[in-house]
Amino acid sequence: MHRRFFLAAAGLAGMAGALPGAALAQSAADPYFAEWLNRFYGEALAAGLPRALVDRELAGLSPDPRVTALDARQPEFARPVSAYVEGVMSPGRIAEGRAKRTSIAAFGAIEQAWGVPRDVLIAVWAMESSFGVQQGDLDVVRCLATLALGRRRDWAEEQLIAALRMIADGDVTRTQLRGSWAGAMGQTQVLPTVYLATAVTASGAGRPDIWGSPADALATAAHLLAKDGWRRGEGWAVEAILPPGFDYSLTEDPTQPLAWWRDRGVRLAPGASWSRADPAAPGILLLPCGVAGPAFLALPNHFVIRSYNNSIAYALAVGLLADRFAGGEALATPWPHETPLSLDQRMAAQSALARQGFDPGSADGMIGAGTRKALRAWQKTQGMPADGYLSPAVLRRLTGA
Repeated sequence: MHRRFFLAAAGLAGMAGALPGAALAQSAADPYFAEWLNRFYGEALAAGLPRALVDRELAGLSPDPRVTALDARQPEFARPVSAYVEGVMSPGRIAEGRAKRTSIAAFGAIEQAWGVPRDVLIAVWAMESSFGVQQGDLDVVRCLATLALGRRRDWAEEQLIAALRMIADGDVTRTQLRGSWAGAMGQTQVLPTVYLATAVTASGAGRPDIWGSPADALATAAHLLAKDGWRRGEGWAVEAILPPGFDYSLTEDPTQPLAWWRDRGVRLAPGASWSRADPAAPGILLLPCGVAGPAFLALPNHFVIRSYNNSIAYALAVGLLADRFAGGEALATPWPHETPLSLDQRMAAQSALARQGFDPGSADGMIGAGTRKALRAWQKTQGMPADGYLSPAVLRRLTGA
């Protein structure tokens, strides 16, 4: 949520020379936004964008309160992993994804060019836009301008410059530049900077149409994953079964090949299998729901998926959907029922860890790798399974509440 404060009338008047009159008039009701817009106007010109385009596209711009609200409740970070993954693994979605495997004539060429399996691309397509149906219909320029008022100013401004460059280059018009509240666009929801760096056509000719052409959107996603390090011929993860007495503090560290994990009693779950290349690949143990839920040995391609959306829940959902699209079965260990924790509860846990000498990073309520590492270290001192999982019972013991 952005701050608001009032500027002196003289200060506002001083801005008029830099901004188009319409933009200043529209933004005067929100002086903080007007101040930001004035500064960004100069940055856009310094980036080489044509003045006429900047004048036109920034005129009348105002923040969108819907964007601020949506930014505060991203489901892959706020919902329990089990609920998030189970929510996207519906029988209807799995059936539709399987049908899509033969629906795009360009899939063979895309797989050959970029090495990313079609099932992974279809899973990204399903997660990002429900196979192109829900692409978002918000004004990307306005969304990014709103986000620039918050904690991600530098990132949002970079994306906004890129969106304006797309218009300047003739890739798209402002009217066509529609997407999600976070500025992601098209059937595979790529950001403006990503579009400029990776957007391709499936045919290799013309301008990429990630909104109207499923083949172009999927080729662009494949190009992006390939650039981020997708390893041909390898899987993304396998479900694992851990032995009694396992040292759960090995979760998320270290990264070791299959033989190392086998020596510690880790076995593949019934129905799980490696590709020919997988056993030599480095694997890392993930316990997204703690000892009560499924375990995974995640391979490097899991982390490539996370470069698309840096969330364990998202990457698991993409990988598990891809497996099901390819004909795989459900997990051997079912997802447990998880009790959601509020933002205040998650922040309280982080503050308690910090007070007791275990550094979780910022007390922001986001239970990321730093918080889980600190929690595992604290759990070891308590004689608890050091799985890094913040359950209500662990929260009560940690905080004494």
